[in-house]
This record gives sequence, C-alpha cells and structure tokens, in this order.
Amino acid sequence: MSELVFFSGTMDCGKSTLALQMDYNHRRRGRRGVIFAKLDRAGSAMISSRLGLATEAVEVEDGLDFWDTVVRWLTAGESIDYLICDEAQFYTGEQVEGLARIVDELGIDVFCFGITSDFRTELFPGSKRLVELADRVQVLQVSALCWCGRRATHNARVIDGVMVVEGEQVVVGDTGTGAEVEYEVLCRRHYMRRMNSRAAALASATDDVLPFDLDVCPVIPPAGGAPGH
Repeated sequence: MSELVFFSGTMDCGKSTLALQMDYNHRRRGRRGVIFAKLDRAGSAMISSRLGLATEAVEVEDGLDFWDTVVRWLTAGESIDYLICDEAQFYTGEQVEGLARIVDELGIDVFCFGITSDFRTELFPGSKRLVELADRVQVLQVSALCWCGRRATHNARVIDGVMVVEGEQVVVGDTGTGAEVEYEVLCRRHYMRRMNSRAAALASATDDVLPFDLDVCPVIPPAGGAPGH
C-alpha cells in the first residue's frame, strides 16, 4: 500500500541526509522516483545535507500543482514509484493535499521531510497539513543537541548573535556561523529563556552564576557602543 509519510525533526537532525539515503535505497531496487525541494541552503533546484551530500531536484514554487505535474509526466510515459519531498514545511496546504491525492489515487509513495514549527514555535502551513493528513508522522531518531547537551526541540533564529522571536516566518539561513541570519537548535528550557549559545557564553564570562540559573538572556549592546549609542 502506498503511503504519505512525514519525517519530522529539528534542524541538524539529518532530515535531508535521510531523504537522499532513502532515494538511493529505492533506486538500488529498481524503483523510479522524483526529488522535490524548496529553498534549500545550496540554492534553487537542489537538495543538500550538511554532511556534504547533494543532488539536483525539482524546485517547488508556490504555484506548483503536484497532481497536475505528476499526471502530466505519467501521461507522457514516465514511470514514477515514489516522490521525495524535502523542506516540506515550506509547501502550501493545497500542495500537501495534492500529495495526499497522488498517494490515494495513483498509488505512488510520498516521503516528506521537514521541520514542524518555526522560530516562534508556530506550525508551518505545510507541516500542519502534513500532520493532519499523513498516514504516518515519524520523528527522526537522531537527536540534535542544544548547547547545554540536552536534546534540542526548538529552532531559534539568531541575528548578530542575538536570538529573536519576531519577523517573517520564512527567512533562509543556516546553522553555520558567520551568516547574516543563523539558526540554532535549543532545548525548550533555553528557548523559553531566550538563551542561545552566545548569550550563555557571555553570561558565563561575566557573571559568577551558571547559565542554567539565569532567567533571561543578558542584554547584548550593538557593536560600537552601549544601547542607544
């Protein structure tokens, strides 16, 4: 039986790596599939993992109709056994419904990969619809870790070293350092305290208390002076 499966987890837990591995395993057994991605860190029409693996993919634009696209390919004689859909949190609810229809009416497996909630802990539209419609929602077993060593459960947006909880829902960034917009995975405790790794390091360097004892992040003045200068 074909399935719509949603593989979910925080950033840094290996979702794209698993997507590429799954595609490899299915192709080895003679199955034919199509890889879709959206807003990948490597650029348009790509799927990449932080381990260095990458391959070409079909870019999912907001106006892409999965049902019409797949039916057109099948009508043209293409053979499709499965779809790999990475960064599925960015898909629209209508696109997820189209994927469910492909499973039910065409008998094609659809494997979606993505994070569930954004940096504000709010569900992405695509993830919300997948949780509602998927045959299975599978949380990845590889756990990303917070700076404190606990299992990370939340994705934090960091700008100039400071965690923020306001702004546009979709802003492309990475978990690497040096980017204008970075993302960091945190445990719930430190997410709620707005304490990312930089704030914890500053607190440890300037106070005689452990970062765990602080209720909030210290105020970090902008470069070049105190706040307001």
